[in-house]
Amino acid sequence: MRSADTVAELVRRRWGDHRTGLRDEHHTLTHHQVAAGAAARAALLVDLMPPVPGGEPHLGILLDNTPEYPLWLSAAALAGAAVAGINPTRRGAELARDIRHTACRVLVTQRAHLPLLDGLDLPGLRILVTDTEAYRELLVPYADARPGDARLGPVGPGTRFLLSFTSGSTGAPKAALCSQGRLAAAGASLVSHFSVGPDDVHYICMPMFHGNAVIADWAPALSAGAGVALRARFSASRFLPDVRRFGATYFTYVGRAVQYLLATPPGPDDRAHPLRLGFGTEAGAVDAARFRERFGVPLVEGYGSSEGGAAIQRTPDTPTGAIGRAAPGDDLAVVSSETGGECPPARFSATGRLLNADEAVGELVNRGRSPFEGYWRNPEAEATRLRGGWYWTGDLFYRDADGFLYFAGRTDDRLRVDSENLAAAMIENILARWDRVAGVAVYAIPDPAAGDQVMAALALREGETFDPAAFAAFLAAQEDLGTKMPPRFVRVMGELPLTATNKIHRVSLRRAGFRCGDPVWWRATAAGPYERLTPDATRSLLAEYDAHGRAHP
Repeated sequence: MRSADTVAELVRRRWGDHRTGLRDEHHTLTHHQVAAGAAARAALLVDLMPPVPGGEPHLGILLDNTPEYPLWLSAAALAGAAVAGINPTRRGAELARDIRHTACRVLVTQRAHLPLLDGLDLPGLRILVTDTEAYRELLVPYADARPGDARLGPVGPGTRFLLSFTSGSTGAPKAALCSQGRLAAAGASLVSHFSVGPDDVHYICMPMFHGNAVIADWAPALSAGAGVALRARFSASRFLPDVRRFGATYFTYVGRAVQYLLATPPGPDDRAHPLRLGFGTEAGAVDAARFRERFGVPLVEGYGSSEGGAAIQRTPDTPTGAIGRAAPGDDLAVVSSETGGECPPARFSATGRLLNADEAVGELVNRGRSPFEGYWRNPEAEATRLRGGWYWTGDLFYRDADGFLYFAGRTDDRLRVDSENLAAAMIENILARWDRVAGVAVYAIPDPAAGDQVMAALALREGETFDPAAFAAFLAAQEDLGTKMPPRFVRVMGELPLTATNKIHRVSLRRAGFRCGDPVWWRATAAGPYERLTPDATRSLLAEYDAHGRAHP
């Protein structure tokens, strides 16, 4: 069958398909029922949102991962509307800003999220509450609708489909645009790359307001006619039971989810499941190896973002720890922030440790044709991404002599210690080797005189305690830990703070610095032992900042 040009076409193809298509804890729908439900919602949407001059056909979805979420995604595709996934962890003015900024005319939500909307200034917004009798009655007149019956306008590959908010933790998030054509192509690409078939079942446990779940999980399932199983919110304890219950074969992950799964108690049946693949980002080579050893499931690290500005393709010969090479048609380069030229290739030790991080790590840039479609009403952000005719990803990478690319963190996570640039992710990957830790976050705090100092937050494995001498000995044994990389401050936490998309909330860690409620250990000198940071030592440190006129961390 030829590839579909639009998401709407993919939805229409499921009409008449009576295999199981969508499940959660309480519901089971066939593919045909999903297509029929989408057609009914598309018809309702057209009546609620008639075309008006200057009125954007934008639909907001403020839902957990319930069946209504993919039903409304499919409905929007059929109707020619665009979906803005609204983050339910946002509050007050920030939440109202997200809804108003994306020009939503209709908002689909559930009773549990109604308190979030109380008192918000949302003029002209029609709100549908899915778990109410009034909503069910609203859909009754449209029960006989068929896919394609109701549209707000022409539907084609260029029709706007997603307004995906970036997951940044500072400032107002940007809404990246994605057309129906780009999402359909992304789904088809993953189907081909991972041999997804109609008998697969995709387990969606990452939040669907984020691009990861929609682009990397829902879209390939829709493209292949595979089943979808939903978990309302990610749960490490329910992961394997869900996988077994739904017969899931594929899932996506981001951030800390893999570490949460590894932190669950091991069981004799950890490999008794149908999963064959996990696809995601930022698991790290150490945790990926632990996951495969324990659960028997390979984790394929990908690279992508809601913006879609650069693509890296994994091939069978991709080395451990690498993401892959530039996809065909992409001209990707790793560019130095200081010289503006390409960084030299990475050099590795005999055991595979990166030896020249200071010169090999730079920002990944796409110098070729980029599929980036822009940000919604944010020309300044677009100009930042598109500079000098190139697409700047905002991500740090390094490249080996064979052209394989390795992720090294975000440009916002760069540290500058004693005039040397460091990538937080590089240090995190090293610290993650310590067998006592379940999670690691590395971030910059100001140096009293100039530049940054390295601080690390460690979440220890169950039953472990922080042994400062053992930690120092571990650091000394890491041959690729440069002299500027060891953390001066170590915060020991029960668990790391997360964003709504299960990424580490570094902003809150940086904001707290070493004056926090958790135990903090520090080195008074670079070669000294780790000691508990006492109130007296804290006062002495703060005096240093005052003496140099620098803000306190």
